[in-house]
Amino acid sequence: MNIDGFTPTPNRKQFRKDSNTYELTLESYKHGVIPNLITPDLLRNVRSEIQEHLSFTPKETDIYKIHQSGDLANLDGLDDSALKLLPSLLTLRNALYSATFRDYLSKITGAGALSGKKTDMAINVYTPGCHLLCHDDVIGSRRVSYILYLTDPDKLWKEEWGGALRLYPTQDFTGKDGQIVKIPSPDSSVSIPPAFNQLSFFAVQPGQSFHDVEEVYAKQGEQEASDEDRVRMAISGWYHIPQEGEEGYVEGLEEKLAESSSLMQLQGKGDEFDLPVSRTIPYEDVEDDQMLSEEDLDFLLRYMAPTYLTPDTLESISDSFKEEFSLLLDTFLSKRFCDSLRTYITNEEQSSLPPTAPKIESTTSWTVATPPHKHRFLLQKQRDQRPAGTATTPVQDLLENLLPSVPFKKWLQLATGQTLTSHDGLARRFRKGKDYTLATSYNEAEPRLEIILNITPTSHWGGDEATQGGNDNPEQDGAAVGGYIAYMAADEDEGDPENGGSDHGVGIPPTLQSTGASASFAPKKKVKSDPAVYKMSDFEEGEGLLFSMPAGWNRLGIVMRDAGTMRFVKYISRSAKGDRWDVVGEFGVTEEEGDDEDGGEGAGGDVETSQEAGCEQGEDDSIPSEEEEEEEEEEEEEVEEEVEVEDEEDEGSPAPEDKPVETPQEYARRMAGGRSPLMKGKHDRIFKDMQPERNVDDDDDDDEDDD
Repeated sequence: MNIDGFTPTPNRKQFRKDSNTYELTLESYKHGVIPNLITPDLLRNVRSEIQEHLSFTPKETDIYKIHQSGDLANLDGLDDSALKLLPSLLTLRNALYSATFRDYLSKITGAGALSGKKTDMAINVYTPGCHLLCHDDVIGSRRVSYILYLTDPDKLWKEEWGGALRLYPTQDFTGKDGQIVKIPSPDSSVSIPPAFNQLSFFAVQPGQSFHDVEEVYAKQGEQEASDEDRVRMAISGWYHIPQEGEEGYVEGLEEKLAESSSLMQLQGKGDEFDLPVSRTIPYEDVEDDQMLSEEDLDFLLRYMAPTYLTPDTLESISDSFKEEFSLLLDTFLSKRFCDSLRTYITNEEQSSLPPTAPKIESTTSWTVATPPHKHRFLLQKQRDQRPAGTATTPVQDLLENLLPSVPFKKWLQLATGQTLTSHDGLARRFRKGKDYTLATSYNEAEPRLEIILNITPTSHWGGDEATQGGNDNPEQDGAAVGGYIAYMAADEDEGDPENGGSDHGVGIPPTLQSTGASASFAPKKKVKSDPAVYKMSDFEEGEGLLFSMPAGWNRLGIVMRDAGTMRFVKYISRSAKGDRWDVVGEFGVTEEEGDDEDGGEGAGGDVETSQEAGCEQGEDDSIPSEEEEEEEEEEEEEVEEEVEVEDEEDEGSPAPEDKPVETPQEYARRMAGGRSPLMKGKHDRIFKDMQPERNVDDDDDDDEDDD
């Protein structure tokens, strides 16, 4: 093969890994590596031109974090003065898309004819923390993917720096419809580290060509090479099927290939082979258990901070939820329970986990959530999946005892004003350097109440956390290490197979990229573009973000999620100080009779302001009548008179700081003895069954007050 820019006889049969030699694989997952493909002088000149004349834009979505240039395939659109600065790059592009080299790749991959009209290439730079998660590259007209590495030619890239192209094997399953479905393994089987002047490539195969780019790891110790040396620069792109007018063009083929896009699969309903499997359990007697009893309080006090069980706090929480339809509650669990929980999690993190999913599942209480092109994390096994007689851990206690309990259901109903119909829950552990969930959409007609109980004991996750010292690399704080959960408004085009792709993902606004803080913003619309060609996200501040919550300790998030809302947990960098832990719950809700039919949307609905975004469902805008206003004024006067009497009776009593602190039960009994001005509507009945016995005179007095 004689093409200007190529070495005379490229070796297409071998590539290096751990000083061993491997044969080019052209079977089930067609891939290969050609070392020393380009003449060294030309590629060094290309690298110099890139460093001197091109700029890079940081880009981050749920699926990747990289620095990327513009579309190199469109260099012809530059003016003459710009092209004069990039002569070597232009030569390289023309060589890669020449008819001779396209025919060469077509034959060794068996991918069929490749287009010379539709070119597609860009420069990607991975610095420490950058990554690209599992996907299959199937979108539009792509036929062959390639990466030409431009790492420092004078410094050998070390495998422990990461940045490898990793390939995932698949396993065949037979679906309910009798069709064969290929599911990728959670563990990669081939790892190809970067090397200067090395071309890695593979045939794009629907449901089969799953791969990722390993995170480029930051420096971990003083003896390691600096982060400045760990720059994984590469030209990457795709060869497409022939376009109209080219030899080999097949009418309708591009539309057919679009149907196989893994993005469509990702945004659809849960696949029958996905783990975890939904275990939604309906509540019995949905309308009968609205009030907290003393037994309920005793149960909840085993887990929850007493503050969240008092009527005034519950009312404040409920009022906030009615306005925002989301909540963030700090210090949610009691100190006693937190102590045992922190001890357990800390001890678990000090013990090494097996490296592969089968070993993890056979030797621990965890299962690996799959498939990796949707999510990967450790999932706590259910009680019926663990050996009999196994002691319950604090994490399992939260999942199996608190979350599905009737007392917690009652509390959650009082806190949100919703009627709950069903529940499901998971306990999750996201390993640093491995785990994530990609953005998936909620597609049911009815909204769903979701809770996220953050129980991550380590620090430096950013956001609203008060981090103190101990970290010499501030760039690895907060959003730089990921781990935050985000709810995003789906664009009108994101569900369209003609816009977006398996490797594009859902863009992350700059505000969240830089801080990882709890936040909410109003969504904006994007411009539709060719899905198969390089696409740059152009976010304005807050675009698309509805609600976010960083990893942290002892914090509860509650969100009302509407249809179409995307949700993901950002990949956890290996630079994080520990794994991310949480317990999450999903609760079916039903609207009560008399609810405002014109109420707004929850998370994912039309958002009018940044403060309303994420969870707004509307407020009652009705104007009280004159009679209602007079009744409210009379009640306020009665309350003021009661306060004055209590002040007179308290004269000579010990100072407030000398009074014993009430328990929630004692407070509840006192509040149940009469109407509390802090309790309205449903809250009037919270502690109804705890009221002490009263004589007939007391009942008469109450009747007079009601009149």
